[in-house]
Amino acid sequence: MAALQWLTPRRRSATARSVLAGEAAAEAALAAPEKEAEKESAAPEFPVVGDPHAAAFFDLDNTVMQGAAIFHFGRGLYKRKFFHKRELARFAWQQAWFRLAGSEDPEHMQDARDSALSIVKGHRVEELMAIGEEIYDEYMAEKIWPGTRALAQAHLDAGQRVWLVTAAPVETATIIARRLGLTGALGTVAESVGGVYTGRLVGEPLHGPSKAEAVRALAGAEGLQLSRCAAYSDSANDIPMLSLVGHPYAINPDTRLRKHARAHGWRLRDYRTGRKAAKIGIPAAAGVGAVAGGAVAAVAIHRRRR
Repeated sequence: MAALQWLTPRRRSATARSVLAGEAAAEAALAAPEKEAEKESAAPEFPVVGDPHAAAFFDLDNTVMQGAAIFHFGRGLYKRKFFHKRELARFAWQQAWFRLAGSEDPEHMQDARDSALSIVKGHRVEELMAIGEEIYDEYMAEKIWPGTRALAQAHLDAGQRVWLVTAAPVETATIIARRLGLTGALGTVAESVGGVYTGRLVGEPLHGPSKAEAVRALAGAEGLQLSRCAAYSDSANDIPMLSLVGHPYAINPDTRLRKHARAHGWRLRDYRTGRKAAKIGIPAAAGVGAVAGGAVAAVAIHRRRR
């Protein structure tokens, strides 16, 4: 206060109050970041950066991509005269059913699988892999949900691995994962001998409980802790996979999954209308993915080792 002695008593008092106010404001400003830091340390932002034991698993159909990958693939094969209008009409009807009904009919799945397998039978794996790259550019790239893509990128930016888990053919899924910059993909495997499709599956379509088993196996091989991982899907069929992880999220959920997610406190996001559900999150099963799973077997481009 020595510097203020030359001022009149009134002005000295006013200046002292100004100094006090300024010091108080500075002290409050410096204190605010400390409180915010405490809050963040108590509840770290998700996904957690730098966690080597965490990863994210995304269903594909209606979660990452609008519609089913198998049907977009079918459109591309039809364009290249792999099959005729009758088969195309069947694929179109099944696609419409999945989009409108939001459920997977076992008969539709079996029909789609048999149709797809018959179409690729006798074709070389390398041929369909090359065609798959072209079909992605023609039909699939524009079908990626920007919102889900951003969620996957958040995990990547945090240094985490991100996998697609789908009933679609594993090679088709791998193409999509690579184009999106993801780590890799788990998908349905179609048998091939000598680089040629036999028209049979290796096992069953990667659907429902099979997805959960695939994720569990991958986590074990990669040293992941499922309690730290996240999973995203649109269908109640993927509840087994979603229930494995510590961070399940429902994306564009069907009715059953929405109800299950709300009952279990899972967060929800719906990119179909641009509106957010009451809770924002990440669970998802794949309605279309499941059906695609049946058809996927046919188009699966995975090479079986002899």
